[in-house]
Amino acid sequence: MPELPEVEGVVRDLRPIVEGKTIEYVTLSETVYMSHEAGKQAIVKNAAPPHFEQMLQNMTIARLERRSKYIFFHVTKDGESFILVNHLGMTGAWFVVNDILEIIEEKFRKHIHAIFTLTSGELLVYSDIRRFGELRFINEIADHAPLLKMAPEPFDEQACDFFLAQSEKPRFAKKAIKEVIMDGQVISGCGNIYATESLFKMSIHPAKPTSEVSRERKIELFQVICDVLQESIDSGGSTISDYRSINGGAGTMQHRLKMYGKKQCKTCETTTESMVIAGRTSTFCPQCQK
Repeated sequence: MPELPEVEGVVRDLRPIVEGKTIEYVTLSETVYMSHEAGKQAIVKNAAPPHFEQMLQNMTIARLERRSKYIFFHVTKDGESFILVNHLGMTGAWFVVNDILEIIEEKFRKHIHAIFTLTSGELLVYSDIRRFGELRFINEIADHAPLLKMAPEPFDEQACDFFLAQSEKPRFAKKAIKEVIMDGQVISGCGNIYATESLFKMSIHPAKPTSEVSRERKIELFQVICDVLQESIDSGGSTISDYRSINGGAGTMQHRLKMYGKKQCKTCETTTESMVIAGRTSTFCPQCQK
């Protein structure tokens, strides 16, 4: 699943291409229509497909913003402002092309679920192989409650204090430290990959109860998380499995990972072990991480 660095990369790539451009019309896939008819709402949330298409017609994309793992398309029409919220899920990808055939990888061409035809003639295309992503049109952030619960951006000045306060709450104190730092209400944007890397750098076992990690160590851990996230942003993110930046681009952070998906510890050469924490496979070194 794309985490903060990958989403940041998508936003940075999209901004210079689509900001200021107007959506002439939107076309949703037959899969989206059929899912809504079956009551499942694939991709498009809280709006019937025809209504979604109609609402976005003639909207201008004023500004793009990343917040945690979400992309906010701030759109305007007739002096009114709205937000198209996108979560990439596990396999969401954006393309800006003049023709669908320009999307080189067939797996992405086969799973196109939204085409935003721009007045410039370009196509802003959203593809999602596993359909866990979402597009949600709202008037303001308060219209979707989960967005109000997000932790501050990890690079914000108050983010570390927020993390410390949250981690000391009873509902988090007894949970595994990895589960806590992957919780978007505690730290924004840190998922399985970067939680794994950060805990390895700190020599902390992922299943260690949060209450057993000292305040000083938590402060260090938070800084390491920020450093790892920034390193990944600078590297274009981690291209693993079906993640791509726009137009099929790839990042290089996967070549810098020290523990995620590794069979052997790069520090002591011990065979790594894994366990499931918060529904995600957690790889760790039984020798280095205590």
